[in-house]
Amino acid sequence: MRNATIMRRVFLLGLCASALAASAFRGDPQAVDRRLNRVRGTRTEPSRRARALAARMQIVDLHADTLLWGRDIVKRHEFGHVDLPRLIEGGVAIQTFAAATKMPARARNGLHVGPDRVLDLIEAQGWPRATSTSMRERSFFLSRRLETAAVASNGRLALIRNREDLARLLAARGRGESIVGALMSIEGAQALESGAGDLEAIYSAGFRMIGLAHFFDNAFAGSAHGAHRHGLTAEGRRLVRAMEEKGVIVDLAHASPRTIADVVTMARRPVVASHTGVRGTCDTPRNLSDEDLRGIARTGGVIGIGFFRQAVCGRDVDAIVRAMSHAVRVVGVDHVALGSDFDGAVTTPFDAAGVAALADGLLAHGFSADEIGKIMGGNALRVLRAALPEK
Repeated sequence: MRNATIMRRVFLLGLCASALAASAFRGDPQAVDRRLNRVRGTRTEPSRRARALAARMQIVDLHADTLLWGRDIVKRHEFGHVDLPRLIEGGVAIQTFAAATKMPARARNGLHVGPDRVLDLIEAQGWPRATSTSMRERSFFLSRRLETAAVASNGRLALIRNREDLARLLAARGRGESIVGALMSIEGAQALESGAGDLEAIYSAGFRMIGLAHFFDNAFAGSAHGAHRHGLTAEGRRLVRAMEEKGVIVDLAHASPRTIADVVTMARRPVVASHTGVRGTCDTPRNLSDEDLRGIARTGGVIGIGFFRQAVCGRDVDAIVRAMSHAVRVVGVDHVALGSDFDGAVTTPFDAAGVAALADGLLAHGFSADEIGKIMGGNALRVLRAALPEK
């Protein structure tokens, strides 16, 4: 009872923080970035042993919102969580970059309720006019931001759109090259404004993962935060089938329990929950029940554990590892992965340069080197090889 009371208080505090963050999205873009994307005061640094272990792995992170902030990700910054130099320093092989196209300030809301935090950023950063009224255009704009960064990186940032791209990246890294793969995802299928028929254009823009719902119910699926939290709609079922045929990964982060149940029942390919927590250690509406975990695992998929307090009910590495340990107990080590939510208006115990600190925490909890390798990247790579298009 005491733990449940503490978790409820954590959730309510999270809602208050969310409301404050809504107003914090307005103002100078860099100041907003500094204020919302922070590393906690006592920075967690990996040990030499953890760095050596991480250097032998292919680290994969399934979710970061870095593109929203207009930061030049090719250059190192002293704020935020992700840029190319810090990814290279942290030994990250693949970073998934998300396009969040609408973020209402309230945690529970209907289909078309605002205010919209992304619109605040659009106005502050001067995005193209079309992005003010179109979520699809917002996704295209963010994909172009990543493409521009890849060109400017002189080969150090490589876009991953199929299994051939993935194989080339891993071969280059095997030769000792300092190169990071970049996978594009969409956070919320509302970006497909004309329905499942928009998938072809989204695919052509380079997106290879789509979260069916974000902070509100949409025409495809119910959200864990939504007013109705329904499951897949008929259009949502069409979208899931089309995504599987195209080689676009279905992401269940933020999805309602009914949506998760519907998807795992019909899935023919592995699905993911890119950035989440587990109710076994942090009992909040956005986190996954043991039943949800088992359903995702049955598809061959993975659960990306977040690095932030709202997902793991703590601000340190130990809270992240406790969530991972619970998921491993429920579904096994082959179905747990990293889902940082870096640059998602969250505070984390380390940035991309320090992700190896997780190896210290996992070692302290009794995980072997092979198990740590699976959690920190091996499992996600398995899903990418199974779900991405061949070429």
